[in-house]
Amino acid sequence: MSSELDRRALILYATETGTAQEVADRVARECRRVHIQSRVISMDAYPAEDLLTETLVIFIVSTTGSGAEPRSMTVFWKKLLVSNLPPDLLEDVHFTVFGLGDTAYEKFCWPAKRLTRRLEGLGAFKLCECAEGDEQHILGIDGAFEPWLRTLSNALLEIMPLSPGLHIIPSGQTPSARVSLKTYSDHQVTLNDPLEHDNDYHSATVKCNTRITAQDWHQDVRHIELEFEDDVEYSPGDVALLHPIVNEDEVESFLSQMGWGNFADDFLEINHVYTDQSLPDHLPQFSTLRSIFSRYLDFNAVPKRTFFEYICHFTSDEAEKERLTEFLSSEHADELYDYCFRVRRTIQEVLSDFRHVRIPKDYIFDVFPPLRPRQFSIASSLKKHPRSIHLCVAMVKYKTKLKIPRRGVCSMYISRLRPGHQLRIGILKGFIRLPTNNGVPIICIGPGTGVAPMRAVIEERIQTQAYDNTLYFGCRSAEKDQHYASEWQEYSADYNLTYRIACSRDGPEGVKRTYVQDLMIEDAPRIWKLLDELGAYVFISGSSNKMPAAVKAALRHAVMTCGSRSEEEAFQYTLGLEKNMRLIEECWS
Repeated sequence: MSSELDRRALILYATETGTAQEVADRVARECRRVHIQSRVISMDAYPAEDLLTETLVIFIVSTTGSGAEPRSMTVFWKKLLVSNLPPDLLEDVHFTVFGLGDTAYEKFCWPAKRLTRRLEGLGAFKLCECAEGDEQHILGIDGAFEPWLRTLSNALLEIMPLSPGLHIIPSGQTPSARVSLKTYSDHQVTLNDPLEHDNDYHSATVKCNTRITAQDWHQDVRHIELEFEDDVEYSPGDVALLHPIVNEDEVESFLSQMGWGNFADDFLEINHVYTDQSLPDHLPQFSTLRSIFSRYLDFNAVPKRTFFEYICHFTSDEAEKERLTEFLSSEHADELYDYCFRVRRTIQEVLSDFRHVRIPKDYIFDVFPPLRPRQFSIASSLKKHPRSIHLCVAMVKYKTKLKIPRRGVCSMYISRLRPGHQLRIGILKGFIRLPTNNGVPIICIGPGTGVAPMRAVIEERIQTQAYDNTLYFGCRSAEKDQHYASEWQEYSADYNLTYRIACSRDGPEGVKRTYVQDLMIEDAPRIWKLLDELGAYVFISGSSNKMPAAVKAALRHAVMTCGSRSEEEAFQYTLGLEKNMRLIEECWS
């Protein structure tokens, strides 16, 4: 593998929130530093069968929900799992894997672990030890990533030594910008919005945007209805993709702060110079700084360490450079954590503190992260609401030690949507699969906005005359945040739904709070009968932190106490439900 022609690597990433893509870009920059040409590709854009033609593949894999792979990995992963693949299929492939996860969750870096085992089972050779980044580390995923990247770089140089005359590019040198920007006058430019021409997206009109929590409640949850001109296709459990647009006043304030206000509307041609670095989805060839920071780059994001690495190059003030250098050292990692990550300080706020930073325009796609589309579980059945999608969305707003409350960019965008507003919506396949036999019961567990896909499931079932449905819903107050209460009560009155609600804050002070898993433990005999005698399916949706694990523990309790099984047998029983697609999670971080 030491010839010039072989000095190339494929970097495949699977991401939900974009972090794995950013890590993949960093790996590509390291490859460039040691003169290895790389391609960075999302797994959903790469045919798994083409792995046979590769010699070196670096996988960057995030974790979603409770140990599930990102949606962009699902098709690729299923192809690797085909049972009749020969054990020497990938014997010519060198590989390594970096996983992204959070040890606060039950199955830490599960997709990366499983991918590593499967690749070795197909004969692939591990280039260097795989590693797993933990969001709980004081350095975040960098706590594991930085050492692993050095190990990877050394391993690459071992199997592909530098040719005579080539030298490793110093790590302290500013990386080249991934784009070059050239100014054009307006009559030289033909504007084109790639999102408008993407056939995977559909034009939608807002029909309603209604708050469904009480006006005096601390959380604002919206019910949103979108209407389509064409016949959209989706199933219960599928996900809507929505591209947010930043408020005009916020963009104007940011551009003014950066000193870009006077030429914010000049047309720029975006030339992708280094194609081993990714660009935001649906980025047009021509745009303006105002449009770029309204739709494609996120100055409201909490910056990652690479942001501080870049701005360290771009400050003219020695005191700022010294402070930034300290932030990036392992000795002062706790200071960076306290300054930025703990309080969720935004990029714009950091730049207002480091006033001498002057970011060259060509580097904006390196310094600022992409403004990504947000994913929302669809809360409606197409059978009941043709040419329509309903969403149940919580507005993200919270306080830190900083004076200004933190607010989600997409939440701000959604809160401004009014009836008649038009936007483009994409649809992603979800994990939920309903039983084909309408006589098979289902058990849905969906606390909070986790009820969104459960609403779609229950509407679908009732429309197809499948009436053995159970919903466990959890909220804080029956009066304040019991989403879609009237619908559940109507279905219950018609005997189409068994509705069980846990209101954790409605009980007397000092009494143990009741959650959905507590109701399931109370209902253990009924749950066991549904599972064992009637073959029920179980769907879990909502926060992927503690809830899914607690719900699974409640299921195991029913198996042990009512099915007379040991703890290990109960564990294997629920594992069998998962393998047979009778226990499915649609959870998010």
